[in-house]
Amino acid sequence: MIPLQGLGPVERFLEDNTDLALGTIDTLSSLLIFVGVLVGLYVIGRATVLPIARRLFARRGLDEHASKPLLKVVWFVVLFAAIAIAFGAAGYGNFLSSLAVIAAAATLAVGFAMQDVIKNFVSGIFIFSEKPFRIGDWIEWGDHSGVVEDISLRVTRVRTFDNELLTVANSELTNGVLKNPVAKDKLRLQFTFGIGYGDDVDAATEIVVEEAEAHDGIMDDPAPSVRLTELGDSYVGLTSRIWIENPSRADFVGIRGEYVQSVKERFDEEGIDIPYPTRTLDGVVEVGEQTA
Repeated sequence: MIPLQGLGPVERFLEDNTDLALGTIDTLSSLLIFVGVLVGLYVIGRATVLPIARRLFARRGLDEHASKPLLKVVWFVVLFAAIAIAFGAAGYGNFLSSLAVIAAAATLAVGFAMQDVIKNFVSGIFIFSEKPFRIGDWIEWGDHSGVVEDISLRVTRVRTFDNELLTVANSELTNGVLKNPVAKDKLRLQFTFGIGYGDDVDAATEIVVEEAEAHDGIMDDPAPSVRLTELGDSYVGLTSRIWIENPSRADFVGIRGEYVQSVKERFDEEGIDIPYPTRTLDGVVEVGEQTA
């Protein structure tokens, strides 16, 4: 074997190439570890975490339309965790620290730029999980009302009763007061009938109750009720409270309209007046009677 000490430049060439070869081997080894850990964790995550998340979403009653974007978020978290662990296992600690700083700064910048989007996204998750309303429900908020046609993680689409489609930010529906009249299996309606001071209150009350009991769409239990609630300038107010089953906007409007019409017709038959408001013209007080 030839000693290297006497070779001069040849020895230096061999030493340099030996260091290069060892460095290349270390780099390839770290790269293989990184790829192996990344692929292994990603496969394990998809095989375990995603099915568990899918079962949890199904247990919460989320349909495919709702669970699909949430599963994408879970998939992104699994991928990010796999990359972070793979960097650490491959010995890329310094690179991982730099990446974390960059990611934190980017997240902060994106967070400030997308505050409204993130707020609506969080509100969408709340709507999907808590279910304050569902597709097909009639809801009211602010000065608006309509039937829910679609719910996404950012916006909710509501069809008004004038057939206009409203695209509403989810945060607007979760940050204020939202009324869902059809959330339960029955809904109470009330209407105040005004009669004249000279009319028989008991007779009018009996008519209001009888017409409620005769209507097929009004429930017997809870039973209809009538109370004298107002003493107006020109009328006595009788407030009727009735209940309808499996309510919808159409049921609400239709049943109330039919009921009020039937009571009005009975009042006309029995000679019970529904007076106009009192008006003063040139010092003369006039009181009229409603005919419709």
